[in-house]
Amino acid sequence: MRLQFAGQRVLAVMAHPDDLELLCAGTLARACQDGAAVAVCVVCRGDRGGLPPGIAGPDQLAALRRQEAEAALRLLSAEAELFWLDVPDSQAADTHSLRQKLLGVLRRFRPRLLVTHDVNDYHADHRATAQLAQAASWMAASPGQQDGQEPLPCPPELWLADTVLGLDFQPHFYIDITDHLELKRRMLQCHRSQLARAEEAGFSDLDHLLVQQARWRGAQSGVPAAEAFRTLPRWKRLAAW
Repeated sequence: MRLQFAGQRVLAVMAHPDDLELLCAGTLARACQDGAAVAVCVVCRGDRGGLPPGIAGPDQLAALRRQEAEAALRLLSAEAELFWLDVPDSQAADTHSLRQKLLGVLRRFRPRLLVTHDVNDYHADHRATAQLAQAASWMAASPGQQDGQEPLPCPPELWLADTVLGLDFQPHFYIDITDHLELKRRMLQCHRSQLARAEEAGFSDLDHLLVQQARWRGAQSGVPAAEAFRTLPRWKRLAAW
């Protein structure tokens, strides 16, 4: 039976501006096609990813990367919302102040499904974002956490996105993104400041990585292209579809 996102409110909480495209943009495209309300929250500014020509420093790079994220999101949906926590790269952490920031986003958008990183991913900002999202999304439903907004009626269901190259990640389920793989790639193309780094030593060709991962996750699940996820097996973090 094909999973349907109709009537859902889906929020992706990602560490960096291009993480969405690599890990879960196809699934969000499926959700948009089904008529779900979709939003993306980016925790870090993307200000330490190498300076492109003409960019003077981290502040200019952060502004550029936000523009790139906005352009990518417009390809996904004209109605999709972007929330920007503006944390410097390498400083993502599960702290009280960042929990309060993300709690505010959650109560404003009011997701029923939240997608975030897995705690075993390679980057410290990814791991910190995973912990932050788990904590803040639980707190967002607590009446004792007061910020002037209405608490969520219950914590959102939580899906953990694949790790980069699937390392140390055993999927619980797959989402068929065959019809959305090219959109996922076009969204990634908006992140030109990062794609331009493909020739740097130690940096990957992101488009190749994206396609490679989608194809072999598809091969595992019997479709041309897929994204892989895990559920969080905790009380109130699971839901029937």
